This record gives sequence, C-alpha cells and structure tokens, in this order.
Amino acid sequence: MGAVGRVGELRLTFPRSVRALLASAAIAAATALAGCNTDTVTAVSSERALRPLSSEMTRELEKKNMPKESPILVRLFKEESELEVWKQDTAGRFALLKTYPICRWSGELGPKIKEGDRQAPEGFYTITPGQMNPNSSYYLSVNIGFPNEFDRAWGRTGDFLMIHGDCSSRGCYAMTDEQIGEIYALARESFFGGQQTFQVQALPFRMTPLNMARHRTNPHMAFWKMLKEGYDHFEVTRLEPKVNVCDRRYVFDAEPVATRPGATSAPLRFGASARCPVYQVNPEIAGAAAEKSKRDEIEMAELAHRGTPVAPIRTGADGGMHPVFQAALHPRMILDTDGGVRNIFDSKAPGTIPATVNPPKPVNPATGVAAGTPASGGYGLASAGAKPAAAQPPASGGPRVAESGNFFTRLFSSDGDKPAAQAPTGSVSNEKKAPARPAPKPAQVAAPKASPAPPAAAHADPKAAPPPQYAAAKPLPPAGEAPPKPSDAGLFSSQPTAPTGNFDSRWGTGR
Repeated sequence: MGAVGRVGELRLTFPRSVRALLASAAIAAATALAGCNTDTVTAVSSERALRPLSSEMTRELEKKNMPKESPILVRLFKEESELEVWKQDTAGRFALLKTYPICRWSGELGPKIKEGDRQAPEGFYTITPGQMNPNSSYYLSVNIGFPNEFDRAWGRTGDFLMIHGDCSSRGCYAMTDEQIGEIYALARESFFGGQQTFQVQALPFRMTPLNMARHRTNPHMAFWKMLKEGYDHFEVTRLEPKVNVCDRRYVFDAEPVATRPGATSAPLRFGASARCPVYQVNPEIAGAAAEKSKRDEIEMAELAHRGTPVAPIRTGADGGMHPVFQAALHPRMILDTDGGVRNIFDSKAPGTIPATVNPPKPVNPATGVAAGTPASGGYGLASAGAKPAAAQPPASGGPRVAESGNFFTRLFSSDGDKPAAQAPTGSVSNEKKAPARPAPKPAQVAAPKASPAPPAAAHADPKAAPPPQYAAAKPLPPAGEAPPKPSDAGLFSSQPTAPTGNFDSRWGTGR
C-alpha cells in the first residue's frame, strides 16, 4: 500500500520504494556515518539528488528504446577502471547505456577481507532505496552493501563501502561529482518507476578468456571463477541473475525442483553457511551459460599454451585510476613561443577533479610489490610463497601500475570534506611563465628484463571483450550438455578454498 501525503488540498500517494527514497534524505541529515574516510554527514541540500536527467541523456535513452523509469544494473571493473550502467529496454532485456571511467578506487585486484585493508570489494550486491544517500560528504553516494551474506559467511569485515563522488577512495569506487550525479539520477528514476532493488556486480576485470588467462596464476582465481559464473549468466541472458548464497558460495538463478509433474514446488531455503538445497537452473539459461563457459575454457587453455604472459600480482597496491584522469593529472610540459612553460592536457576528464586528488602510488615494476603487503587470506588463495610474475605492459587499456576505482551518495559515504579548490578538467592551458631552458632529462634506470610483451589490449581483440555498445539481447542459444574440460583446463579449475566477495544489501565500509 502506498503512503498518503497532503500538500495543501492535494493528496499524494507514494509507492513504498519512493517513500524510502524520500525518507533517506531526512535520515541522512540526522545521522553521522563513517564512510570511506571518517567524517560526519554534512547538511547538504538534496537538490543535487533531485536534478533531472540531462537532455543529452534523455535523448540517448530514447535512441536506445529505454524508458526513463525502466530498471538498471551496474557493473564495476577494477582493472579497466570502468563503471557500466545497463538499462532495460522495451524488449525487456538489459542493454549497455553508458560506460563511465572510474576516477579512483583503492586496494588491489581481489576481494575485501577485513576492515582496514583499504580494499574495494568484489562480488554481487543488492542496492535498495535506503542505500542511496542524497546528503553525502562526497556529493552523492550509493552504499554497495558490504558485507553481504557471502562476506559474512567468511568472516569478512568492513562498513560503508560506496560508489560516490569527490574522486577519493579508501575502499570505495569514486567518481567525479558530475558522473555520480548522473548515475544517481538514473537509479532514482528506476526506483520511481517501481524497481525495488538493483544489482551491482563488482568484478576484478572484464571476465574474458584473455583476461582470465593473463591472471591464471593469481591466488584469487578460484574466487574469480565463481564470480564468472554469474557474469556468464548475465552475458548470455541480458537479464539480472538471481543470486543466493549457500555452502559459503554464490549460487545463480536457482529454482525449486518439482517433485512430480504439475506439483507446486516448495520455496527454496538458503543459508549462507548451510548446505545448499536441491535446486535446478532453467535449462535454457544453464545450457547457454555452459556453452559459453566451455568456449571460454578452451580459449583460455589455448592462450596459456601459446605462452600468453601472466599479469603481475600486485601486493599492497594503491588502487587505480582510469587513464583519462591520469592524463589530466599528469599534463605534458612544453615550452611556448615566449619561452614559458605551459601545461597541455591530453584528454578531457569527464567531470571536476578536486585539487587534493593524487594518482595511485607506483608499484615496483620488477616485483609487482608496493609499500606494505596486507595479510592475505580468502576464497581461492594460493599457497604462501608464490612468486609474483614479471611485470607486463597493460593488456586491457590503461596503465597497470595505477588502477582505480548520486542522489543518495552523501547519506552513506563520508570520505571527508575536501577544499573547494578544483583542478583543471579539460584541455585547459595553465600558463606559468618560467625562464626558457631545456627540459631536464629523466633519470636513466636499468630496467629489469621483461617477459615477452602480452597480446594487444583486450578491447582490441574481438573475442576478448564486448564492443563498447551492446545491441538488444538476441534469443538464447539452444541448451547444451555440460562442457568437458580441455586438457589444459587444470590451470583454471581450482576448487574454492576460502571465499570473499559481496552481495548483501547491508551497508559496508572500505577502510
């Protein structure tokens, strides 16, 4: 039933999801929450959370046959430092609406283990209207919901992990204020349209055969293979996969099994640490996902057999940042005709970068190790003592040294207020006169012998990554039998030993 409100003589009825959205602003104004950084919620007007979608976005929705109020789904990719917003079209399937470069994320590839490890989480999360914060200290924010049932089953700890603005992260996925404003508005309109929750899939990278082969020696591979199962379900159906947790693992699209034809099946009961109930997966979905998994396993084995270089395993890394933001923070220095020094930005960053933002700290290219190595432990961790692979050039569009990570942002995130000063964000020339003299030569450092260069970037391989835009989902392929494992599949089929991911709707922090 909807709630009834009175405005003068006009009586307004609000659905439950809309009431939760409107109530979140009042809750935020009265509550102080710790977020990516310790801070208190500031008394910020929620006007920013109610700003309408831009005319450009409205035209894009119309062009792609996506009603403004239709459901959304979000995917996060650490290595590529990108956030995707998918939206349901008039055919009822999800299609890619827009890809946003992530301004900053913290930690390294792999799941969040404990409070204080500064890890941005990985896993499947559910977002409710109550997790949207219009009064965030980081412009706007969306609480991911770490730890979820899976995380709690493995004793993972942390609170208030967000997707927010301000380009600052201590375990969160940080965007620019302009970006989070648009993402927030898209989520808001979907809730207003009746969507009860939306899913966030936080992943280490796009789970293509090439990327899986590149990371085949990573101690988190067993955990990532489990996430890939849900990733594949979405890829073959373009529908939001239903997620449950049992036996301390993720289960996707589980349905009850009828005891006899025509009988009504009892609802499934899942417990995160309990044994999984007897369930089935729709044969159409199971067949399509199994066929995709089979093709990917074979291609992964072939790539490994051909000697595809292994990506370095980062330990104690400082997170990441999309190359477009790195280019804005590291301008190319040239001399103008008057002998002065001028900063030329190679590309325009999508939004305002605060002056306090720093790019990720570099990692030793010879060892793949940054200052400080947090204690390991978790789902699919390899035995101690595994040697990191030699550093390789990026294989998926962007430096590997630095990887990074709206209407409701301020309510659940609090990374601390930043100075009002803003850094330039586009192809702006900041002129600063200086005596004319040749630019100093960079110090020459003997580089360690590198392994053969990896293949071209994943996005350049049509088999390795999807195109920038997706067409409407095609009919599912016919169901197939469970795929046999290729001869080299042992590289990719390790069994889970200790999980870490995310899926619950509970608030979570990323310290």
